[in-house]
Amino acid sequence: MTTTSPIQAVIFDWAGTIVDFGSFAPTTIFVEAFRQGFDFDISLEEARVPMGLGKWDHIKQVGLLESVNTRWTKQFGRPMNNDDIDTIYAAFMPLQKAKVADHAAPILNAIEVVNNLKAQGIKIGSCSGYPREVMDVLSPVAADYGYKPDAIVATDDLAQGGRPAPYMALKNVIDLEVTDVKTCIKVDDSAPGIFEGHNAGMWTVGLLLSGNEAGLTLEEFQNADETTLEMARTQATEKFSASAPHYLVDTINDLPKVVADIERRIQAGERP
Repeated sequence: MTTTSPIQAVIFDWAGTIVDFGSFAPTTIFVEAFRQGFDFDISLEEARVPMGLGKWDHIKQVGLLESVNTRWTKQFGRPMNNDDIDTIYAAFMPLQKAKVADHAAPILNAIEVVNNLKAQGIKIGSCSGYPREVMDVLSPVAADYGYKPDAIVATDDLAQGGRPAPYMALKNVIDLEVTDVKTCIKVDDSAPGIFEGHNAGMWTVGLLLSGNEAGLTLEEFQNADETTLEMARTQATEKFSASAPHYLVDTINDLPKVVADIERRIQAGERP
């Protein structure tokens, strides 16, 4: 294929970015896993706070939230420990594997956007906070919908760990045989995924309305008036602020205009 773009690769997150509008598959399962493991309730909002991390680390960070730690200590007489995290993770995994395929539908024109990138000779990478055994369930179902990235990296594929470190993004670089990280774009709906892109030396694009930070269902997004959407954008922008994405857009449907601008900037000699 003839490459027509100075961009070599775009590396996408999965839930909330390409599939699963609102990133509900992992968050609802976290709530259920805490309940199943210890008869302990967390809110969907609490489950969302560390989104983007590997799932064991995600559970740990939920346990460290002040609100959760206070209730946990009151209920069990001590803070959450690693054995507790292991128990919750053990409950999480079969629940997630059973439910993840139900949330594999692509987000708003995602397949068209990805296929247009491929038509320009741009390689498609992907990485996720999901472990490999979940990705092995999700990726074939996503492929049936038409999403077939050139590389898939799961959070436990690498001994060094997942986000916000750059290792998953850089494993995509190696697998895709990309020669220059400055020609790569990392697209994600969570702050840890944006930090991952920065740490890998890539351009970064945060998605405001399709993913974890806004937490809207597809129906809520489609039925919302502009005032409601602007409130959601403001909320999500604040959550992204520390990670400072190069670009913020509503959904993957808005990515082509960002790609065009990054192409212009690369051709002008700019770096991420």
